[in-house]
Amino acid sequence: MTNWHYQPASVLLAAMGKREVSSAELTEHFQSRFETQNAKVNAIVATNFEGAAQKAQLADEARAKGESWGPLHGLPMTIKDALEVVGMPTVGGAPMWKDHRPTQNADAVQRIIDAGAVIFGKTNVPFLSGDLQTYNDVYGTTNNPWDVTCGPGGSSGGAAAALAAGLTPLELGSDIGGSIRTPAHLCGVYGHKPTYGIVSKRGHLPGPPGALSESDLSVVGPLGLSASDLGLLLDVVAGPNAASSVGWNLSLPQARATSPKDLRVAVWLDDPYCEIDTQSAAHITNAANALKDAGAKVDFAARPDFTLEEITECYLLLLHSVVTRGMPPKVQEKWRTLLAQAVPDDKSHEILQARGGLMSHGDWLDWHEKREHIRAKWAAFYQDWDVVLAPTLMRPAFPHDHAPSWSKRKLTVNGKDRHYMDVLIWAGPAVLSYLPASVAPVGLTNEGLPVGVQIIGPYLEDKTPIAVAGMIE
Repeated sequence: MTNWHYQPASVLLAAMGKREVSSAELTEHFQSRFETQNAKVNAIVATNFEGAAQKAQLADEARAKGESWGPLHGLPMTIKDALEVVGMPTVGGAPMWKDHRPTQNADAVQRIIDAGAVIFGKTNVPFLSGDLQTYNDVYGTTNNPWDVTCGPGGSSGGAAAALAAGLTPLELGSDIGGSIRTPAHLCGVYGHKPTYGIVSKRGHLPGPPGALSESDLSVVGPLGLSASDLGLLLDVVAGPNAASSVGWNLSLPQARATSPKDLRVAVWLDDPYCEIDTQSAAHITNAANALKDAGAKVDFAARPDFTLEEITECYLLLLHSVVTRGMPPKVQEKWRTLLAQAVPDDKSHEILQARGGLMSHGDWLDWHEKREHIRAKWAAFYQDWDVVLAPTLMRPAFPHDHAPSWSKRKLTVNGKDRHYMDVLIWAGPAVLSYLPASVAPVGLTNEGLPVGVQIIGPYLEDKTPIAVAGMIE
């Protein structure tokens, strides 16, 4: 087989186990792909092929002796450049960290190495992983392999682009505003945002190098070329960090259904608060109807007991309380001036950002309490339904737009201009409530751009949305 680069990681691992291909051969193959194909998309921005070749050779020698390094034995792969990897720079898209060379692997990366993987590269991110496009002043712009005039999404844009371009078989990304799911949707690959807290984020930039605390909302999770690859990598990286492992272990429940016949699906597709483009809606509807035809109970009207607008306000306030940390005094003063002029019921993106950025701890606790009530409503909803199918983003891939002010960026949906920050709306429900959510490709638009469906599952039941992604596959 010559097209190893478009095979899921599970296929490559099985092929190595059968001696159909070696780790050294696969590593050399992906090096060749990098040298001939990466320039078109600029997805992989740092490499260590010399070290990878040496480890691949050792992996083959160990396999020949009957030894197993773990579930990823000898698999070449890449890591999002927000996660620290010894032997390569970790920049996080930030010029201030362009010379950062980690002396310790991120916790999740160490788990991947301990499972036998051969890490050969890092994939591009936006500045501080803070955009739904992927470009920065250190490594430049990453393009979407389906249309290089468009972006691959962000912040795990380099990860998704590398998968779609056949530059890597497996990736580890992170997500606080759709940063795994949006690139997966825009690039036609699979992604999974885990339940909050089940994968350690130590070693993720931001925070700064050396930070030990983990912020609210953000998670680390897998991207791949199949649903099974999501489960494969999640099983590797999920679990307590070293300090917590003294007292607890993670045991995720099995999927609620392994066949559509046992599945209950709510479809949250049309919402006046954030309309999605008609082609995306059609593909998601087709996916839902395919599950129905296969025996699933599917309801297009079932909704949790809250509105998309209600949870978006809570999500954006809590999100901005995290991502605006450390903003300079002049920005904070601008926010104060803006709020002084705003009416109380103004819920525009600019006002919500200012309120979140200046939020007191007491106010944070009030919004956290509101979040807990929303989470309780989700839990009640999932007594009757197993997953929610929803959009990932309100449209497919869009042209590069690097205007410094997000308020000047616009996205067109069904002929109407939308505020750029609306890209966060459909990402919010799962993030706010700590829920797991997978993305699976469901078709191409008339322009040849991928569309993915978001599959939101119950708290700590990550295997359920991954299983449904496999049913859709």
